[in-house]
Amino acid sequence: MAYVLDTPRLASLPVAGSNDRFPVRRVYCVGRNYADHAVEMGADPMREPPFFFSKPTDAVFAVSEGVGGIIAPSEVPYPPQTRDLQFEIELVVAIGRTAESVSAAEALDAVWGYSVGVDLTRRDLQNVAKESRRPWDLSKGFDASGPCTQVVPAGSLGHPSVGAIWLSVNGDMRQRGDLADQIWSVGEVISHLSMSVRLLPGDLIFTGTPAGVGPISPGDHVVGEVDGVGRLEFTVV
Repeated sequence: MAYVLDTPRLASLPVAGSNDRFPVRRVYCVGRNYADHAVEMGADPMREPPFFFSKPTDAVFAVSEGVGGIIAPSEVPYPPQTRDLQFEIELVVAIGRTAESVSAAEALDAVWGYSVGVDLTRRDLQNVAKESRRPWDLSKGFDASGPCTQVVPAGSLGHPSVGAIWLSVNGDMRQRGDLADQIWSVGEVISHLSMSVRLLPGDLIFTGTPAGVGPISPGDHVVGEVDGVGRLEFTVV
């Protein structure tokens, strides 16, 4: 069998301490998983069931490698159709085993490793979509909207549940929180999502962001980190 078009390049992330790569199958994101961020977005910070949205697989890339070989290393392109591009620093979970209707206690067995990512958002498009009660896929799922670090295997890292998560722009601290502030733990997030879809090896889950999200512009230098997991650094071009 032959395909009538060239097959798309498989999205993947480098693996820490290895020449191997983590293949990316699907990308899920948790909305409002830190109470202080829920408040700043005008939402109720109560512990309600988590909700999810998705990004295209090829929106994810390692910032040290650029986008599709076109963008220079550590550069992220400012997307079209927005005047309000915003950052959201997040712990990213890399799934390595099938998880279907698993409990929170079982969920961590499905984790292959962890990364640090930024959920870039065209906030003005999202706000218009919300006001119009329309889907806001394109506010989250545009090209190069998911820069990430390399994936660190859980076998060497463990499963981080506490530790600082922060992001700065041009040296000014914009976001600072702790993984312990998450409303839903990693295990609970995986469990909830696995009730709706069968999670398979290669799936990524962005686990939410602390308060302080805000705009970035071309020329801005962004640095973000999750203690013990990794540091991400890029310039908006």
